[in-house]
This record gives sequence, C-alpha cells and structure tokens, in this order.
Amino acid sequence: MKSLVEFMIAVLLVSPTLYAQAPAGVQPRPEVAAEYTYVHSNAPPGECGCFNINGGSASVAQPFRSGRISFAFDATFGQSTGVASSDEQVTLSTFTAGVRYRPIKRGKWSPFGEVLVGVSHAAGSLTNAPNPSAGDAALVFAGNFGGGVDRRINEHWSLRIVEADYLLTTFDNGTNDHQNNLRLSTGAVYRFGKH
Repeated sequence: MKSLVEFMIAVLLVSPTLYAQAPAGVQPRPEVAAEYTYVHSNAPPGECGCFNINGGSASVAQPFRSGRISFAFDATFGQSTGVASSDEQVTLSTFTAGVRYRPIKRGKWSPFGEVLVGVSHAAGSLTNAPNPSAGDAALVFAGNFGGGVDRRINEHWSLRIVEADYLLTTFDNGTNDHQNNLRLSTGAVYRFGKH
C-alpha cells in the first residue's frame, strides 16, 4: 500500500511537467468522474451461484502530452447482503491506478481502454470467523482491465454511458485465492480546461 501511495504522489508531481511539454495548441484536460458501480462476483468455494455488490466509484485521470494516454486512479466501494443464500454480508473497497488510452480525443463519443492495478479490501461477516474460507481479508492484489465510452454533452461535461471491467481480486478463499468479478459503471465526467 505504501508503494502505491508513493507512486501516485510521484505521478502527481511529474504531471505539471508533462502538461507543460504538450505540443503548442494542445492542452491535456484532466478529468474526474463519479459513477454508480455494480459488481457481479463469484460465490465462496463450495457454494453455487454468484452475488451482486452495489456501490459507487470515483476516478481521476491526468493526460500526458497529446492527451491520448492518461494516468488514471480509481476508488470503488460497494456492499452486498445475503451472500450465498445466507445472511452474510461483505463490503468491498478497491483502489487501482494505471494507464488509460483514448483513441479519439475530441469527438462526441470517446471510447477508452484501461489497465489499472492496486489493492482491494473486504470487510463484513463473509470475511470473519468462523467462516473457514474467509482467511485474511487484509489488503490483497486487485486489477481492473477493461474500458468504456463517454458521450460529450458540452465542453466540460460528459456522460459515462458504460464502463465494463474484469475486476480480479486475490482474497484467501481456501481453494484458489482468486475471484473473477464483472464490474459495470455509469455516471458523470467533468473535464477541466478548454479544447
């Protein structure tokens, strides 16, 4: 966790330099997004079916040079009750950072792809004893791999029509310590500066 924080601070310190090196007339436009997030997760080992997590996410992206490639940070929080046909509940927090790529910068429709890695934390009765498959729910590796599409409304605001990611987490589950999650988000994006 400490190295992730150090990495993010380093990127924030380097960003103004990259901003200043942009070609004449091209200004990278940082963005922030707030989204509703739905995660479809696999059930604990030995259980059939899956469970859903509902919550929200916030992200920031700082473009480099021409603006097609950005450093992105995403924080996602969600909760689920009644996991695996029981009264167990789980709260999932995920913090990832990495690279986002936009092939189209200034169109009304702006698709993007991203690769983000970081950590995830789980809390709640699903992660507590005497649940034998819970193990340690401390910070574990997580990765967001996917993309989405934004629809520009005006110079500053866009709608994030959809963001779809494969969310990998590695919580101890007594079997393979590997969770495959589908993460879907939608929300609003604000871009600073002018074209």
